[in-house]
Amino acid sequence: MLPLKDTVRSRSFPFVNWMLIILNILAFFWLLSLGRQAEPATRLLGVVPARLLNDPSSFQLFTVFSSMFLHGGWLHLFSNMLALYIFGDNVEDRLGSLRYLLFYLFCGAAAAFVHIFFNPGSTLPTIGASGAISGVLAAYFLFFPTARVISFVPLFFVPWLMEIPAVIYLGIWFVSQLFNGLLSVVSGAMAYGGVAWWAHVGGFVAGLLVAPLLARRRYIRRTYLDEYFPW
Repeated sequence: MLPLKDTVRSRSFPFVNWMLIILNILAFFWLLSLGRQAEPATRLLGVVPARLLNDPSSFQLFTVFSSMFLHGGWLHLFSNMLALYIFGDNVEDRLGSLRYLLFYLFCGAAAAFVHIFFNPGSTLPTIGASGAISGVLAAYFLFFPTARVISFVPLFFVPWLMEIPAVIYLGIWFVSQLFNGLLSVVSGAMAYGGVAWWAHVGGFVAGLLVAPLLARRRYIRRTYLDEYFPW
């Protein structure tokens, strides 16, 4: 399923969300411009779990945050920024800009440490905004469960546009991340890199726990009838 848009309208302009998107894009082109030096830069700025386990003094805390703004390819960048564009503006509207920024960074950091916990011996650098964005998805799951996510779904090689309740769309997404994370543990696939499933799980759980604490108490959102399914 590829999300295209949601049915929730923001009351304010999402300055922080756009800032995050722009910073991620700029960081991607910066990394691209390094050519052969991109790999050493990725190793320097990415999260390498083995550093914390084997030599804690060599682990740089700033990599927990710098890694959030780096991506390994066009598809990696596009999928993350699309999700942030669709879901982030509403979460920023709900939390307020400053709290949204702190929330985003916290979820990204939590995701990094969960990834380290499940991959303590990995010498591969982990990069990407997925962990932080997973926290954003969790906040959206809590704050806007009755919204609908308009998604592109290929069924039997035929493209379909479907309107899926956010609670179902994001619930399926989380279960798939958890399932793949457990599968990677059982199969030992984590040792060979790939998708950081546990970072996604960690970011989502962190978002579920922290988002209610940061939500503005007097927030009043105008609702629209087309957000709801007649269940």
